[in-house]
Amino acid sequence: MPRFAANLTMLFTEAPFLARFDAAARAGFRAVEFVSPYEHPAEEVARAARDAGVETVLFNLPPGDWAKGDRGMACDPSRTAELREGVERALAYAGALGCARLHLMAGIRPAGVPETALRESYLAALRLAGRALDARGIALLVEGINGRDMPGYYLQTSRQAFELMDAAGVPNLHYQYDVYHMQIMEGDLAATIERRIERIGHVQIADPPARNEPGTGEVSFPFLFRLLDRIGYRGWVGCEYRPRAGTLAGLSWMDPWR
Repeated sequence: MPRFAANLTMLFTEAPFLARFDAAARAGFRAVEFVSPYEHPAEEVARAARDAGVETVLFNLPPGDWAKGDRGMACDPSRTAELREGVERALAYAGALGCARLHLMAGIRPAGVPETALRESYLAALRLAGRALDARGIALLVEGINGRDMPGYYLQTSRQAFELMDAAGVPNLHYQYDVYHMQIMEGDLAATIERRIERIGHVQIADPPARNEPGTGEVSFPFLFRLLDRIGYRGWVGCEYRPRAGTLAGLSWMDPWR
């Protein structure tokens, strides 16, 4: 059976962030993930997870100023020092939370920077973050994000990601396969997952086209869940979707898989 983690950035938003850990546990989740914990002290986030009895399985390294349009900075050669600081900050939170996976956002392509410089910056960022995380026993994840929701994002497909992962040569680097983004950008979900399963460190789900819960759109999630079981995926499946009518009202899709 797939193991589901509640994404607290998108689910249980009826409650303040620190209260969502307990809400997820009460709804039957044993694990959580989220985009950013940095708005709260690490000790408070860790206490919320500990009191709720849930495992934190994933969050992002600091992405920069989200309100001003930042979506990471790994591809930007002018922000290496900021990236290095962000790695150290993320490691402090990961240590407090006991989290074994961190996602490095690639960033929006900065205007006027040649493609070769973007690539070199991104590979250098993977190596810098990979070394730092590996020393703590933490996996580094990268994710393709569709260009419709995030125009200009540097990493948009699994094909591009795996080519760059090969070039980086980072042993603790894995792919974060988001079904929603990859259905939009390239399709061929089942064949890609099966072919790449050894390098997929985390799976996330939402149903296109509206990014709602499974069963509301175009993807056959029962088929994909059975595939994950058949090919031996033992990682977490992050529920990173927007509930159509409240989190609890939209959780019935999980009933056959509990």
